[in-house]
Amino acid sequence: MSVTERRPVEVVVYSRPGCHLCEQAIEGIVALHDEGYRFQLHEIDIESDDLLLRRHLEKIPVVEVDGIVASELVYDDAGVRKRLDTVGAWPT
Repeated sequence: MSVTERRPVEVVVYSRPGCHLCEQAIEGIVALHDEGYRFQLHEIDIESDDLLLRRHLEKIPVVEVDGIVASELVYDDAGVRKRLDTVGAWPT
């Protein structure tokens, strides 16, 4: 698979309505996209599933980059950047 055929990097934010820390994490991730990092962003409401709620309630926002946790509880911009760099989602 060539670089041009590479599947998109996925960033998932586990959050819940009314979570101001989750909103801050999403703002930080959108800013990274605006800087040129290439990824698809998905937000998942942990209240939509009992297992997700039990797994993530005390740690939201949880940010995963291609299935690996890059940040939890308080948005870690450096951690997310490092993981994006590792998976090749460099700024264009």
